[in-house]
Amino acid sequence: MRVPVPHRVVVLALDGVYPFELGIPTRVFGSADGRYEVRTCSVDGRPVRSGSDFDIAVRHDAAALETADTVMIPPCDVRSILKDGLPPELSAALTRIPPHARLVSICTGATVLAAAGLLDDRAATTHWDATDRFRAAFPRVRVDPDVLYVDDGSILTSAGAAAGLDLCLHLIRVDHGSEVANAVARRCVVPPWREGGQAQYIEQPVPRSTSTGTAEARTWALQHLNLPLTLADLARHAGMSGRTLARRFRDEVGVSPGRWLIQQRVFRARELLEATDLPIDRVASEVGFATGASLRQHLHEAIGVSPQTYRRTFRTTPRSTVAATALSES
Repeated sequence: MRVPVPHRVVVLALDGVYPFELGIPTRVFGSADGRYEVRTCSVDGRPVRSGSDFDIAVRHDAAALETADTVMIPPCDVRSILKDGLPPELSAALTRIPPHARLVSICTGATVLAAAGLLDDRAATTHWDATDRFRAAFPRVRVDPDVLYVDDGSILTSAGAAAGLDLCLHLIRVDHGSEVANAVARRCVVPPWREGGQAQYIEQPVPRSTSTGTAEARTWALQHLNLPLTLADLARHAGMSGRTLARRFRDEVGVSPGRWLIQQRVFRARELLEATDLPIDRVASEVGFATGASLRQHLHEAIGVSPQTYRRTFRTTPRSTVAATALSES
């Protein structure tokens, strides 16, 4: 029996790189039971200055990019790039990336992709605090500051710091399904799926303190997703009025209760589509959608495919470049 060749992830470390984010790919993909191989390189193979008080030595130069299935660019000092564009040596390094490789940025690493023209006319995100500067420098990029990450097919971008974890888990989920991604999340002691977007982390006035939050209502809702839950149901379990619940929910989670319920139902439906042979209408019923048509609509809005296509992709064959393209373009 042939042993599958690991998917190679090459991480490009640039001057001013943030050590925490630089280590995310190795930590997350390295916990996926040999399905990935992670290599870290710099443009010239020399140590790079980190965003902390130490330098980081790497084992590879830009030639490693030529072997990549996925290239990841963690955040770095992008001030000179915003002012003067990409340095020639970095531009030359990026041309060594194979056409089939998936491109991924964490936080302000999106600036490198944008400066190379790779995000023109695409959806992308970056750290919310860098959004205004990013938009001014790259007006052709459709930047969304409210999400944790954007999957635009062959190019994916994430918000700051821990959103890189979310994006790596998303990539594993796309490549190998929720069961593998959830196992990796447990090994890394992080949630397999975070609620809401980065809007919940943007600096804003602190809501007035109350004795209760919405966590208990959310826990109850997750245990009863098959029911036709209403705002009144959540408010009753939170011990507050519907208006207060809606306001507190958005403060804590970053989205409305209705939007959150749809997200959770879609996530649970994806798990059932991967792990069971239940008919589509039964899957819809199990997660609280009134009909199979409703499930089809919400799943397509979330990830661009039908339930049948999703099940066929994740239950029969490993993800290939062709499958990835089909998922992003369906």
